[in-house]
Amino acid sequence: MQPFASAPPDRSEAEARGSEAAGYRITELMPGFAPQFGRLVALLVLSAISEGAGLLMLVPMLTVLGHPVGGTGRVAMTLHALGIPLSLGPLLAIFVALVVVRAIVAHLRALSTDQLQLSVVDTLRGRAWTALLHADWRLLVAMRHSENLSQLLTSIERVGYGVRYAVAGLTAAITLLALGAATLIISPMVAIAAALAGAGVLLAYRRLRRRASVLGERLGKAHADVHEAFTEGLRGIKVIKSFSREDFARDQAQAGFERVRWLQLSYRRDLGFGQILLQGGGAAVLALLVWLGVTRWGAGLATVVPLVALFARALPLLGSLQESWQNWAHARPALTSVASLIELAEAHHEGPREGPRERGGAALRQEITLEAATVRFEASATASLEEADLVVRAGSCVALTGPSGAGKSTLADLVGGLIAPDAGSVAIDGMALDGGSRRAWRAHVAYVQQEPVLFSGSVRDNLLWAAPEADEARLRRALEDASAGFVHNLPLGLDSDIGEGGRRLSGGERQRLALARALLRDPALLILDEATSALDAANEAAIAAAIERLKGRMTIVIIGHRGALAGLADAEVALEAGRIVSVTRRDGA
Repeated sequence: MQPFASAPPDRSEAEARGSEAAGYRITELMPGFAPQFGRLVALLVLSAISEGAGLLMLVPMLTVLGHPVGGTGRVAMTLHALGIPLSLGPLLAIFVALVVVRAIVAHLRALSTDQLQLSVVDTLRGRAWTALLHADWRLLVAMRHSENLSQLLTSIERVGYGVRYAVAGLTAAITLLALGAATLIISPMVAIAAALAGAGVLLAYRRLRRRASVLGERLGKAHADVHEAFTEGLRGIKVIKSFSREDFARDQAQAGFERVRWLQLSYRRDLGFGQILLQGGGAAVLALLVWLGVTRWGAGLATVVPLVALFARALPLLGSLQESWQNWAHARPALTSVASLIELAEAHHEGPREGPRERGGAALRQEITLEAATVRFEASATASLEEADLVVRAGSCVALTGPSGAGKSTLADLVGGLIAPDAGSVAIDGMALDGGSRRAWRAHVAYVQQEPVLFSGSVRDNLLWAAPEADEARLRRALEDASAGFVHNLPLGLDSDIGEGGRRLSGGERQRLALARALLRDPALLILDEATSALDAANEAAIAAAIERLKGRMTIVIIGHRGALAGLADAEVALEAGRIVSVTRRDGA
């Protein structure tokens, strides 16, 4: 296996592909939404046709009222073919019907747009979260969790808005085509001139759209900084208060808010400036076309009136098209960034579980063997663990000792199947741990870390998280094995709420509850990572008593043992600077 040379991986290379990357990723996403998108396009076309037809009805109405308009003959022939008489009553009835149809279609279109937007957001969020959950551990530890949180929440939400903007732009474009067709019927010359003018306007706004894309990319980074400030602030709020640094933490977050606000206002200013130019320029173009139509192209008042009506409707649509295009350019960097995250995480997917251990049964009968196992978290870095040779016998209790940074946790992650070595091998009963077999082995490993991770809810909820099928007797047995009998003295016993992160429990109680949850997995290997380092003597003794009872029932690896745990290990593995310097075995272990 090659060293993991991209830690932390750089997303900028993928993001630099810009619009090309975004376009590719939209195409990649669209097959899953083809039915929704197809229905939406059909509704957009129907809405545009009804609007164009409604405005075109002005032509026969003016003719009936004694003001012939260019294109009347073509409209009259169409009505005659449909069996509709050219009289005011039927024409007004058709006009009303078209307005009603357009209103109904607009409602259905809005619902369809919402469904598409929410589906894209949910699909992207689910895909990104799944990719992170199944990504290689080395990638995850190299990532900034606050940035991933920003991607999962803010950036994907911006992609959803981008979808809405894209639909709005598509709506405007299709409706403009329908109005253009109506104009072509009335005055082909004016229609061609208007189309050229509109295309010229959109081309003139390319610079604003590029600037919108740049602002959108900066906004994504600013949001990530705000998420990081909140994540670190909430995690360290006790330290902030104990150091009386509340004002500093507030000012730090406020600086992030101001950055986000400045970027958003800059974008809104650009958007508003563009609309002012578009509305003013559009009015000037309309006036010019009317003047040309009357003075140069021989159009009468009866022809000019419906043209003005068509242009009056088309001008806001052109503004909507430009604004939607600019909004999409602003949201597009979020899509590129999220897609880069998904691409990166999926590229480092651990692979499916495979091997006999997935089917249950005894997962460790003889020994765990490391042969010349080497781990580097960066290609150019000093090895975190170098050429480690070790045999851990099934059912033994092994302590990993050494100073901070000696490689204890890396060695534990190797035997636990969390990471694979860059060189050398790890084997369970002679079977190499590689690819999906590592995931299968992890089904038989339980891990209790220094800071226990508990979830909001009751004691029962936290225990069942590890073993949803466990019955009452099994839960009580796990609590007893973990010296966690205190649960029975809580007001509601197993159903007592422990608060967010277990904050209603003491440190020792949280640790023992985490141990009970680990034991519910009936693990072949139990890893205790500094599990008692932050506990008082009484709680440490309770944990030690629990481990003493577990010896022989499972293989136990203790990291950084001290105090009451010192005499429990059958073997002590001393590490220094990433190397195993000695292995001391007791009682033939």
